[in-house]
Amino acid sequence: MEFGRVYDESTDIDFSLPQDTAMTLSNLHGQPTSSEFKVYVGASKWGDKTWLGKIYPNKTPDTAFLPFYCRSFNTVEFSPTFYNIYSADQIAKWVRQVADIPGFRFCPKFPQTITHIRRLTNAEEATAKFYQSLTAFGKHLGPLLLQLGENFSPKNFRQLKAYLEGLPPSIKVCVEVRHKDWFANTANRNNLFGLLHELNMGTIISDTSGRRDCVHMELTTNEAVIRFVGNNLAPSDYARLDAWVERLKIWEGLGLKTVYFFMHQNNERYVPDICEYFIKKLNNELGTMVAGPKFINALL
Repeated sequence: MEFGRVYDESTDIDFSLPQDTAMTLSNLHGQPTSSEFKVYVGASKWGDKTWLGKIYPNKTPDTAFLPFYCRSFNTVEFSPTFYNIYSADQIAKWVRQVADIPGFRFCPKFPQTITHIRRLTNAEEATAKFYQSLTAFGKHLGPLLLQLGENFSPKNFRQLKAYLEGLPPSIKVCVEVRHKDWFANTANRNNLFGLLHELNMGTIISDTSGRRDCVHMELTTNEAVIRFVGNNLAPSDYARLDAWVERLKIWEGLGLKTVYFFMHQNNERYVPDICEYFIKKLNNELGTMVAGPKFINALL
């Protein structure tokens, strides 16, 4: 993921996680703890050819990657919907490939036609078409990811509010903003996260090297969506993930119900390796039983 990427890896960056905000503590506090804590860990795509010989058998055609992917990860950022609005029939072709993995979740991105081109204005027709296609995901549908560009500023709050208020409440939506003024100005920050809380919509926390303000630690529901961007298995990647495991352990104790953790690397070939580390650490520290990547060599 290019957003927030730092090309000089020698740069001194404070990777520590900020303290939890008052809103986060309020939203988690007092939640009933009877339901199972659910953890989903995945990548930004399944079509990475560098995973051939790693988690995909050699010579596996691109069209056959997904059935292997869903045996190593239980979720995916579904980026195809960012570039195109598909019909339900087209989406059903992907869904059929994970039919024997009932716990697998697709997390579709809102189309760029809506978020970046129309900028949430006059997007009713495209939104209706997008939501109609989502029926094909059935039980495999996770939260929708609404990502706004760096030029979508708090000056656009009114159109953001109008658009979000018009969305059907039956499908969970999580929102990511990137313009720095959403975080630097307290009033803007409170307006945004207060609106999401009021609408029972979630946030997306992006942990990337060059934009530490996007690690805002605001949870507006009892679910968390985290996009982690590592630096090709640098020592800091492991320390950062250790800190996330500790924070998720705290959040679970406070009432967190679900976490979606999407793993990125500057070179995506390393994603299965870092996911294996993260999942083992999670399982050891939180007592979860998330299945990690299935490496080809380990199966021989």
